Amino acid sequence: MRIAALIVAAGRGTRAASPGGGPKQYAIIGGKSVLARTMAAFAGHPGIDEVKVVIHADDRELYEQSAADGRAAKLTEPAIGGPTRQASVLRGLEALAASPPDIVLIHDAARPFVSGKTISNVIAALNDKPGALAALAVTDTLKRASEGIVTETVARAGLWRAQTPQGFHFLPILAAHRKAAENGVDTFTDDASIAEWAGLDVAIVEDSNSNIKITTAEDLEVVDRQLSLTLEPRIGSGFDVHRFCDGDHVWLGGIKIPHTHKLEGHSDADVVLHALTDALLGAIGDGDIGQHFPPSDPKWKGAASILFLEDAVRRVRERGGRIGNVDITVLAEAPRVGPHRDAMQALIGGALGLSADRVGIKATTTEQMGFTGRREGIAAMATAMVFIPTE
Repeated sequence: MRIAALIVAAGRGTRAASPGGGPKQYAIIGGKSVLARTMAAFAGHPGIDEVKVVIHADDRELYEQSAADGRAAKLTEPAIGGPTRQASVLRGLEALAASPPDIVLIHDAARPFVSGKTISNVIAALNDKPGALAALAVTDTLKRASEGIVTETVARAGLWRAQTPQGFHFLPILAAHRKAAENGVDTFTDDASIAEWAGLDVAIVEDSNSNIKITTAEDLEVVDRQLSLTLEPRIGSGFDVHRFCDGDHVWLGGIKIPHTHKLEGHSDADVVLHALTDALLGAIGDGDIGQHFPPSDPKWKGAASILFLEDAVRRVRERGGRIGNVDITVLAEAPRVGPHRDAMQALIGGALGLSADRVGIKATTTEQMGFTGRREGIAAMATAMVFIPTE
């Protein structure tokens, strides 16, 4: 029997968003994106043979970053979602239909803490029924209200809160989704509802409270804080220097600044980004910039140093790490850094996934002493705080 997991990640997440403003499924919690954790939960389960993700057409790059963290071995080509969750699921099912599995488990990307036990129990329930869903019994007293006034107390006996995964025999749920689309019925909020509408029995599988759905920005903050308790702080430092040569500009912090000279180097000689790259690599004990991008390699001649920084960020994230903040000091008589500080903070913050208040950029002269004081070149120092999982 072949079992596929279909993870729905095409939504825009209007009630919660990542720090960079993107969809919540790509927000970083505890050093990994929400989606990466969700994919890993299914890809790491021995009963799952294939994991297919339904993504928004604009999110391909974000998806690829998460896929690198999500145990990519079982991942297949993602499907592109539709205008609603229901439409996105159908597109995912149609993509799976090219080589149909026997069983499909449909799961929301925003539930990254689903347990292996829940996945196993949903699969087991499908031995007897065409459908099964993870759910929690309602324990609170329920009230119906109108215009802010309670009108009725609703009996909670027999009521369940539907969660995901929701599992089905593949061909019946595909047929149900197709029938709903053909009949223009597009108001279903989950796949069990479509199964019920199509006359399929759906079994209840008791879930745990840990399988929460991340819905709001507050949810993201809470789970990130909880996960961060298992992270170990690491500090890395970096230093770089380049001499001046003939030219009319320098690159500092990814920003092109007019100047009487340029900095000499195999790449664009951006001392700020070079020092910061080394600081990140130092924090995770992964060599230095010269080891990964040797000056002897013509491939990097004239290269933009933001590429080096992005590679260091990738290496941190591959270890499940999270960057807390960075602090940079530029040593130079000229040019002035102050007028370009905001632009540098924005560019570096974007590469590191940090807000501007977590990117410190300062500049100082050396009181006309030493090589920087003689205006022979520019130096930069950087410090990075990184958090790495202890498990």
